[in-house]
Amino acid sequence: MKAILLCAGKGTRLKPITNYIPKCLVPINGQPLLDIWLTKLEKLKINKIYINTHHLNNQVEKFVKNHKLKSRITLVYEKRLLNTAGTLNKLLDDVIDQECLLIHADNYCQDDLSLLIKTHRNRPNNCFMTMMLFKTKEPSKCGIVNLNKDNVVTNYYEKKKKFNGNIANGAIYVLSKEFLLSYKQKFNNAKNFSEHVIPLCMNKIYTYLTKKLFIDIGTPKKYKEVLNLK
Repeated sequence: MKAILLCAGKGTRLKPITNYIPKCLVPINGQPLLDIWLTKLEKLKINKIYINTHHLNNQVEKFVKNHKLKSRITLVYEKRLLNTAGTLNKLLDDVIDQECLLIHADNYCQDDLSLLIKTHRNRPNNCFMTMMLFKTKEPSKCGIVNLNKDNVVTNYYEKKKKFNGNIANGAIYVLSKEFLLSYKQKFNNAKNFSEHVIPLCMNKIYTYLTKKLFIDIGTPKKYKEVLNLK
C-alpha cells in the first residue's frame, strides 16, 4: 500500500501561525503534525509515501531530509497549488498499481487507521473506496454524508448551512486500484476531491466511523483545543 499526504495548503485560516511555519509542521505537544501522520504510516508498514508541498516548502524539505523515513518519502513540490484532486492526478501513475491512502494531513486524528484499512478490505463488492467519518458539532463547516443500512454513502453535502446530519467526511480515504483506474478515465480534469469527485461516486463509497478524537486544526481556536487536550 502507498500513501499521499496532502500538505501543500497555505493554512490561511490558521494565520498568523502559518505566516512562519507550514500548517503540516505545527507542533502538537512538541511533535510536528506531519510526524504524527508519518508515525501512523510507519506502523501500518506503508512502503511509499508522497508528500506534496507549496507554502514554506523549504521547511518541509528540511524536516523530511532529517526524518528516519526519508527513504520511503517522495516530496512533490507544486509551484502552483493543484488542489486535492489535481495532486492525485499528478501522482496517479505512481500509485495506480496498489491500494492508496489519500490523507488531508491538516487534521489531528487519534485513530491509527488500522480499522479503516480492515474495513476497506471487507467492503461491499460495489464499493471502490472507503472514507473515514467522524461525528461533528459543526456540520455546516464539514462535508456531511447520509448512509444506507450497509454504511455506503448515498448523499453528500459539502459545507451546507441546512442541517443534513452530523456524520462528517474526515478527508481520509482508502482508494482501491479499481477506483484509481476509474479516476484516470473519469476525473482527470477534477480539481477538488470533495467537490468534484465524491458527489459523482454515490453508492460506491464504503465508510468507517472513527470512535477516536478527530479535530480539524484549521483555525487558531481549533489548534488551541488540541494543545489543551489532557
